[in-house]
Amino acid sequence: MKVEVTRSTRRKKTVQAKVRDGILQVFIPIHFTQRQEAEWVKKMQKKVQRETSPVDLVARSTALADRFGLPRPAEIVWSDRQNARWGSCTPATGRVRIARQVSIFPAWVVDYVLVHELAHLVVSNHSKAFWELVNQYPLSERARGFLIAKSSDR
Repeated sequence: MKVEVTRSTRRKKTVQAKVRDGILQVFIPIHFTQRQEAEWVKKMQKKVQRETSPVDLVARSTALADRFGLPRPAEIVWSDRQNARWGSCTPATGRVRIARQVSIFPAWVVDYVLVHELAHLVVSNHSKAFWELVNQYPLSERARGFLIAKSSDR
């Protein structure tokens, strides 16, 4: 994606980015060095990539729920606020939130996180019954290893 950087005398600290007509526009303070500019452009490119994730959570969770006999969530969304968890579930409301950074993981890992959270709609804790539901997903163990490795990157 083409990038345009606009330096502003009015900006003191903040950086903003938006995509317009297929161009990533990055707005930075005028006093930023070339190095700072490059760092922020890279950060904004990653952010835009995450936000335009090709993963359709509703479709994926529906397919997985049907495949593994789990309930469909009442609502499922990407969350930019989850820094300590890959996903979370509120069984009482059926709301599932998936950390936005999961969207850049391989599809089989995304599916595992979804199955894990959907299983919480049945069993709210991490009991043996819960893990029996999650372990229906054939790549559970492998995905858990992937997520453990990625946890050190946080």
